[in-house]
Amino acid sequence: NMTSFIRKNIPNTLTCGNLFSGCVAITFALGGNPEWALTWIIIGAIFDFFDGMSARLLKVSSPIGKELDSLADDVTFGVAPSCMIFWQLGVVEYPDFLSAVKSLIPFLAFIMAAFSGLRLAKFNLDQRQTTSFIGLPVPANALFWGALIYSNPGWMNSAFSWFMILVMAFVSSWLMVSEIPMFALKFKHWGWKGNEIRYGFIILAVVLMACMGMLKAWWLIILCYFLISLYTDFRKKVSVTKEP
Repeated sequence: NMTSFIRKNIPNTLTCGNLFSGCVAITFALGGNPEWALTWIIIGAIFDFFDGMSARLLKVSSPIGKELDSLADDVTFGVAPSCMIFWQLGVVEYPDFLSAVKSLIPFLAFIMAAFSGLRLAKFNLDQRQTTSFIGLPVPANALFWGALIYSNPGWMNSAFSWFMILVMAFVSSWLMVSEIPMFALKFKHWGWKGNEIRYGFIILAVVLMACMGMLKAWWLIILCYFLISLYTDFRKKVSVTKEP
């Protein structure tokens, strides 16, 4: 019936909203408008959050929904931030010895889009990532780059900014497919005990957004997320080695 049809297609409709948001973000990114590109990446992230939640609540998960979700995520969180880096590398200064290839260097940004797709494919097949992540999630990577380029820190206008951007893009690409454990904001219950890291991170994110602004804070929030994940993993390894 009609009710069943609508209920079944709610998650896929939200996923299409994510895909639509990613396409809009790409147009703003290539047009040199990082503020609106980041805004649409965040809108895509909101759609991405609710499509999975609605699928679980309505119990209408499907193989086509999983494939559609990966496609939308690679567009919004892989291609869109890569386009932002592409634009940024197109406006920075290059040393004279790179004058012959400086028009080609920005295209290296799309290596990150390829690694985002690889990360999503690995995630779909990895049974270890049901309650946490292994490697940097693609939405986190996209928010980091979108906010960083929008914030435009001083070093991005230096003579070596092209090199720093490329190195960071290659490192973040590797982090997405790495074996580094990272916590997820997935709550089994709403109590404090067992969720200290999650609640602490949420509080930290709110404080940073209040201090730096809703858009500009995301690069620092994601950096803190990565560092907290490293610390949490280190503590777990230490506690295991101390066990008799």
